[in-house]
Amino acid sequence: MVKQLPPRNIALLSVLASILTLALKFGAYLLTSSIGFYSDAAESLINLVASLATVWAISIASRPADDKHSYGYDKAEYFASGFEGSLIIVAAISIIVSAINRFQSPQKLDYLPVGMLVVTVASLINFVVAKIMLKGAKLFDSIALEADAKHLMTDIWTSLGVTIGVGIIYFIPEWVILDPIIAILVALNIMCSGYSLIKRSVLGLMDRSLPEDELQTIDQTIRESAGDGVHYHGLRTRKSGVRRFIDFHMLVSGQKSVKEAHDLCCKIEENIQKRLPNAHVNIHVEPKEDKSAWED
Repeated sequence: MVKQLPPRNIALLSVLASILTLALKFGAYLLTSSIGFYSDAAESLINLVASLATVWAISIASRPADDKHSYGYDKAEYFASGFEGSLIIVAAISIIVSAINRFQSPQKLDYLPVGMLVVTVASLINFVVAKIMLKGAKLFDSIALEADAKHLMTDIWTSLGVTIGVGIIYFIPEWVILDPIIAILVALNIMCSGYSLIKRSVLGLMDRSLPEDELQTIDQTIRESAGDGVHYHGLRTRKSGVRRFIDFHMLVSGQKSVKEAHDLCCKIEENIQKRLPNAHVNIHVEPKEDKSAWED
């Protein structure tokens, strides 16, 4: 099913799920007056805004390269991920403020079983959609889909914690103070999630090198493809959205013809692209007899 859906449609599925779960969770809050349910509903509101940002980012990132953006629009996904992380932190602060107010003015909770049932249904919806999005993120190598999916998974754990806490209050009403405590714990948890997303976005925008395992794959592929007598240095890598950019200097015998060197470069590029999807490889060929060619 996921293979048949383009990334934008998968993101739209998250928007629909966010609208539905938002309505359910705010309904549970209005019904029960639980600040814990309010914190859960607030996160769903952030989910909705983040999902819309994801749809925008994927739509922009899918545009082909043009004269003004010769490397394409892939980095739009990092902006969406960073925006989502910022929203999560804002929501967490809002939840903490509301919880502190509830500490000062405790309130009786009503209709808790119904509220717990409603939130459980909303969590099941999030779980199904998050699984679909995680598969899509892996299939399309999309950081925006991955960020949105992980946010939904965080929301599920949040809902579970809130539901357990509210369940305890239902059986022990004297522990109503547990309600704002749960809300604060939820806020701290989602704040960590927001920080993680912002950090990853910043690293992507700063052109951080590819992960160590991918660098090892590149090194192994070059050595296997080039064979004995060929050396390389000055390897530089970065990732922009789903695309990987790789360039390095390759030292070959000065006796090789231009065609031989070109054919070797094509072979290396093709082998790297087979192992790393969406890889764009640029190789600078130099004669190994020239001492200056060994300098980065």
